[in-house]
Amino acid sequence: MAELRYSGERSRGASGSSPVKREDASAAAATPFLPSSVAASDHDLDRDKDPHRATSPFILSLPSPLRSLLSLEDPRSPSASFSYRILIAFLSFTFFLLLLSIPSIWKHLSEPYICKKEGITLHCPPTKEPTSLWENPHAAATSWKPCAERRPNEISDVPSENDTSGYIFIHAEGGLNQQRIAICNAVAVAKIMNATLILPVLKQDQIWKDQTKFEDIFDVDHFINYLKDDVRIVPDIPDWFTEKTELFTSIKRTVKNIPKYASAQFYIDNVLPRVKEKKIMSLKPFVDRLGYDNVPTEINRLRCRVNYHALKFLPDIDEMADKLAARMRNRTGGLNPYMALHLRFEKGMVGLSFCDFVGTREEKAMMAAYRQKEWPRRYKNGSHLWPLALQKRKEGRCPLEPGEVAVILRAMGYPRETQIYVASGQVYGGKNRMAPLRNMFPNLVTKEDLASKEDMDHFRKHVTSLAALDFLVCLKSDVFVMTHGGNFAKLIIGARRYMGHRLKSIKPDKGLMSKSFGDPYMGWASFVEDVAITHQTRTGLPEGTFPNYDLWENPLTPCMCRA
Repeated sequence: MAELRYSGERSRGASGSSPVKREDASAAAATPFLPSSVAASDHDLDRDKDPHRATSPFILSLPSPLRSLLSLEDPRSPSASFSYRILIAFLSFTFFLLLLSIPSIWKHLSEPYICKKEGITLHCPPTKEPTSLWENPHAAATSWKPCAERRPNEISDVPSENDTSGYIFIHAEGGLNQQRIAICNAVAVAKIMNATLILPVLKQDQIWKDQTKFEDIFDVDHFINYLKDDVRIVPDIPDWFTEKTELFTSIKRTVKNIPKYASAQFYIDNVLPRVKEKKIMSLKPFVDRLGYDNVPTEINRLRCRVNYHALKFLPDIDEMADKLAARMRNRTGGLNPYMALHLRFEKGMVGLSFCDFVGTREEKAMMAAYRQKEWPRRYKNGSHLWPLALQKRKEGRCPLEPGEVAVILRAMGYPRETQIYVASGQVYGGKNRMAPLRNMFPNLVTKEDLASKEDMDHFRKHVTSLAALDFLVCLKSDVFVMTHGGNFAKLIIGARRYMGHRLKSIKPDKGLMSKSFGDPYMGWASFVEDVAITHQTRTGLPEGTFPNYDLWENPLTPCMCRA
């Protein structure tokens, strides 16, 4: 009944309406696709007075273009027409920007996260080979020349044996390269104090368990003769000094209070008086006991003279290194360049770094037990090591893993066919750890691969001799790549700089590489660009010295001259 009554009222209302109202109603009926709020006149259907037609506050709060689009306003009104034009322009502009961004979005989505990993194999996209892949630019590499050698017209200022201040004796500790630095420093200290140097003793290293003597590795006659106009050097303790064991055991004959990186003035004020008093004194310990920027320039030049000219390996070591380098250059049947890679990823290095590396739970547990055993004071309970490892990696203080080295070299443009000589101890993790590097660069060889067992047996008598072979083959390479700090790498880079900055020596920016490897949005193209820009100045080019600089890695200012 209610429906019928409502319909009847509407019918009566419609039939009893005025002609104007009937025209409006017929107009609304003629446009059925428009709502009644648009078709009816304002005085006939007033929203504010009709509760059935009330508009919600949310819709009223919409911008004018959206209200018009939702037909909440009359599109024929001037304000609605203007709003429509603004909306259409905005949508057109947005659509145009979307079309422009589609290629970059697709490229970003299709790029791999640096490299794809399948099992133990890394797959990196190809990289265009740069023009300066195997040598530094000629213009940047020919502006300096070595000038630390002894010149024929230089006058000797070495006093007679009786006029010197006394004798000094040192133990050269550590591995081959640490011993080399100690020998250079010993000559410099003897010069500072005007003393006679007794030929240094190579102390047995606790890690290498090697008992090599100076004469087993270096040419003694050349060493003494080349420096005869700089420092008086004798091959042994004088015969008149009968208590020779005192130099190894007696506190009375030992100077032990020398600080690290001591100045020349410290030796004059504190060590020289004791040498004059006792006539023969042992300096111990002697690792890094002479500074760089707190000694006269001529003393630093003398250290370079010892390192680059006076210290020569025995002829048989030199000859074998030449053979290994020649075999590296002829592995493809013709002359080819080769790279030398100093891979620092032995178990001891990994443990001592206290960095975290990729590995199974079992490997991590074994490494934790190893660190706790070897370095209990640093390990403590192990709870503080994880944040420490993260911080060290961010700061670039962790050794690069073989897989990380492979990705960096590929990003630099080195092709799969690159011949790489690997100077390394036993890599922690063995073949599985080396697999990503070997799969990407299959031409990895060591000295044992290049030489027969009979060739190598002669050098296995002394571990230091094997290290010397690695040193020389790396020194002769077209490109040298270091993966972590240490005396070996910095001596190689310094010597190659001294020989001429044309030889490329790559020192990866481990801090930046760590950041890139940890970026989930880093694509291959962006990574390649970052590597190229960052390492433009990290290839052994001329580099000015600065306070506390390392003479062995950068001999530019004291030991080289403008060409």
